[in-house]
Amino acid sequence: MFVRRRWTALATTSILITAGLFQPDPGVAAPTAPTVTLAPAETALVRVRLADEAQLARLVAGGADLANRPRSRDGHPVADLVLTGRQLADLTRQGATAVQIVQRADDGARRLAESARAAQARTRAGLRAADGVDTLQFLQAYWWTTGGKTFLQAQVATTATDDPDVEITVSWRTADGATGSFPLYRFEDSGEYQYHYALPQPVPGRPVQLTATSSLGGTSRPVTATLWPNATPPPQPAGYQKDFIDAYLTPVDIKARIARLGRQYRDLVDVIDLPNRTQGYRRTAAAYLGDPAVAAVVVESVRFGDQGMNGVQARTVDPGRPNRPLAVRYRDRVLTVSLATDGAGKVTSTTDDVAAAINARQGTRLRATVEDGSAGLPMPVAGPVRLDDGLQGAEVPARPWTVQALRIGKHRDGSRIGVLAYSQEHAREWATPLVTLEFAERLLANARTDAATRELLEQVDVFVIPTVNPDGANYSFHDYNFQRKNLVNHCAGTARDPRYRTSWGVDVNRNYTVGSLFDGYVGASANCLSGNYAGTAELSEAESRNVIDLAKAHPNIRFAMNVHSYGGYFMWPPGAYKADGRVTLPRPSIDESTLFLASARRIVGAIAAERGTVTWPSQTGPVADVLYSAAGNSADQLYYELGIFAWDFEVGNDRWNETTGQWEGVGFQPPFDEAHGESQEYAGGLIELVRVARDHAAARTTP
Repeated sequence: MFVRRRWTALATTSILITAGLFQPDPGVAAPTAPTVTLAPAETALVRVRLADEAQLARLVAGGADLANRPRSRDGHPVADLVLTGRQLADLTRQGATAVQIVQRADDGARRLAESARAAQARTRAGLRAADGVDTLQFLQAYWWTTGGKTFLQAQVATTATDDPDVEITVSWRTADGATGSFPLYRFEDSGEYQYHYALPQPVPGRPVQLTATSSLGGTSRPVTATLWPNATPPPQPAGYQKDFIDAYLTPVDIKARIARLGRQYRDLVDVIDLPNRTQGYRRTAAAYLGDPAVAAVVVESVRFGDQGMNGVQARTVDPGRPNRPLAVRYRDRVLTVSLATDGAGKVTSTTDDVAAAINARQGTRLRATVEDGSAGLPMPVAGPVRLDDGLQGAEVPARPWTVQALRIGKHRDGSRIGVLAYSQEHAREWATPLVTLEFAERLLANARTDAATRELLEQVDVFVIPTVNPDGANYSFHDYNFQRKNLVNHCAGTARDPRYRTSWGVDVNRNYTVGSLFDGYVGASANCLSGNYAGTAELSEAESRNVIDLAKAHPNIRFAMNVHSYGGYFMWPPGAYKADGRVTLPRPSIDESTLFLASARRIVGAIAAERGTVTWPSQTGPVADVLYSAAGNSADQLYYELGIFAWDFEVGNDRWNETTGQWEGVGFQPPFDEAHGESQEYAGGLIELVRVARDHAAARTTP
């Protein structure tokens, strides 16, 4: 059995069947998979080839920590999972195979130290099959070149939507006459057929003709693959300043960077203190009174550990006399529980008795819960033990945190169209603030030397929140690098057991008001230990309220980009659906869909201009179509409630490994060289977003 406390779910229970991982070139021998090893107690982000779809369904239903949308290889789901070695061994015994260690849990601190030293939206096939032969329709056929290699990606829909055994093959021909083919894989979501697809395939040159055939005898009409994204940003002028990122930045570092930019560019930037202070890098102090392997009670402070509760001691004692009642005393920072005895002087108190007595008599200072698995057991004589909040970040201020935003522009009065870029809603996504800070500093530094940048800042009002979730980020840097959520612990009862400390918190990007869990949409959880726990109510968290309050306070904001990692996605609303019938939030109008996709092409082209990284067309489109249902995400509230064109980046695109012939993930905290590259290319994408906003405003004012 998996230990439940180790699982934190990122994906929705609707992800049951996934689609096509890369197939090798025809005629090339399949490479030997590298050996993947993980110590039993070690935690890592692992790419795993699962035995079947049922195994994936069990993992998702059990709250597995899925890093992005699972795919499929040779008909087997392939998923990126946060696992311990024991969990990986358990999965292996059930038929799974580890493909790649994307990142180890201890990589975060090591990489932080190293760094300090250094699409479109899809349509569904709705036609009916006739006479037993299906009809095939290409939904996507794109090619591009990156790193000197050409790739082809295709999606095809069949009218035989109810037949799970339909096989589809795409055949291609290049301009110089080379030919080849590759299989597509069926993709279903929430029990409904979507299309067949595969990951990008390497081809020897520009493909000029594609056809698709099915096992039912269907044949598509020939199509010509389109160059993707077929958009190039304006060239950067000589002397254009960039590369302002030298290392991973903690929230403390980010606050210092914001202060420095505010001083250095007083004529172009305002520093905004957002109205909702977060809890801060703080937790209550706790300790096991007793032995969790035998019987124990968790004693926890009501106040945070830094508020005088770290170091408080707790103990149980045998009074040494018969017929004594259970007694609780607190004196000189020591909690003493004198256990009850019978007529023979034998201790009779249970763990439940002790927890109830502490809560009844010291409930304003301390609270107690029975350790998970110790209910009703005899309470041992134990202690003294010291309560502690367990936090390791000694340099992090132990107080509520004021989240800050930068407002950049020549006219910061609401008279110009506004663009919002915000990042690190999820704590472990260390590269994302590097993107938004590189973006901000490029605008500020080049405003004094580059006419095009000066023009942008004359016409656009830019807002940047580098870290939405500073408390969780501090915890990720100093305590547990896979932390996703904030630090607010809404758990009760045995879920407050310290063994679950890395699973506490609220997923900030599931805490918004549109298409939320509370409205019946999928992709978030009511379980406080789940990785996508939605909180106690919509906007229950200071972090999510800050994003919305900033947008509401500045109604000139018409464009927004939420920067996440990893996987290489470019997305927009709708971001959620209801499971029955896969009913999404309303689709954008034709005109707005055209704007979303046309802007995406421009921005993807700007990203690719830096080092050739191309966000795949299959991962460009509405969140609910290209990733999964994400109930209560911020982009949906910004778009549907506030009328803001809202996008999402997932930086950290998979990298092609020519040796293994596979796409490989880079993880949440890649080696700094990769994170630096992500900051440079996606900052260029944000600059292009500002140009999109400028052009949109100009078009609206043109007679």
